[in-house]
Amino acid sequence: MNEVSIIGLDLAKNVFQAHGARADGSVAFRTKLTRAKLLDFFSSMSKCTVAMEACASAHHWAREIGRLGHEVRLIAPIYVKPFVKRQKNDMADAEAIAEAAMRPTMRFVAVKSVEKQASAMIFKTRDLLVRQRTQTINALRGHMAEYGIVAANGPVHIQRLAETLDDPDSGLSADVIALCQMLFAHIALLNERIGSLEKELRGRSRRDDTAKRLMTIPGIGVICATAIEALAPPIESFQKGRDFSAWLGLTPKQNSSGGKTRLGSTSKMGQRDLRRLLISGAMTVVRWADRKGAPEGSWLARMLTRKPRMVVAVALANRIARIAWALIQKGGIYRVPGAVAA
Repeated sequence: MNEVSIIGLDLAKNVFQAHGARADGSVAFRTKLTRAKLLDFFSSMSKCTVAMEACASAHHWAREIGRLGHEVRLIAPIYVKPFVKRQKNDMADAEAIAEAAMRPTMRFVAVKSVEKQASAMIFKTRDLLVRQRTQTINALRGHMAEYGIVAANGPVHIQRLAETLDDPDSGLSADVIALCQMLFAHIALLNERIGSLEKELRGRSRRDDTAKRLMTIPGIGVICATAIEALAPPIESFQKGRDFSAWLGLTPKQNSSGGKTRLGSTSKMGQRDLRRLLISGAMTVVRWADRKGAPEGSWLARMLTRKPRMVVAVALANRIARIAWALIQKGGIYRVPGAVAA
């Protein structure tokens, strides 16, 4: 095993598969490892490259194995799949990971620190609570609609439903009123917890210089600015803003051949929560331009005359992502460009 150059590690909950390869690509060993013995195994190995898929628990094991002196490389699972030979099993996956990591043009995922993962968790938690709130509101509206009580869509209109519970002429039974009150109490609790998380995000945005500069970009607010800091990989890993927007999945998929360029829908690669926040912010700018009017001669004004609003919003999100990359990489704040003649 002293000749091992790279080890492909297929991660799991309890039983891991390791594939050791020499510098010429030949197989040095194949072995299964339990969770309890994993770190002992790598501590006994001479320093080498350890490759893993960037999946659940990958960053934890990357940090632990990296502390033992090994060079750790994380690979996006989509880049490993082409190297799997025929049958799909742990042994074949570990070998494919090692093969992929040996490619000179392979792209790797940066290992996240404990602090960065903790910062990202607040957005995941908030999204979960928001989804639960939406689910509860929809359930409440559905139940009350069965009794002929209907309110407009949106959280701001559920107060009308709450007022109906106090109306003695509503025709609702005591059991229905008790259950609806339980749902209203759950919505109130979710609102309180979501508000607490958003308060924490606002505090972070005030303390972070990069977040404050990002919020000068139209379409980026508190949540989006702090999310870019927490969820995006190191900005230095992208050579230009176009690479960053492509990683976010805001560029079209290609199916080009024979010199003919064919572009399709957006690729939807990268971090979907960050992409969703950017598109939502861009849609807010588009709606504002619809009501107030975009600056005459601006890019946004020209696009709105030719394209549907959603298409414009995605294109604008692409531009916002590229501007965000430039501000983080080069410093400064956003300045509104001068209008150009159409």
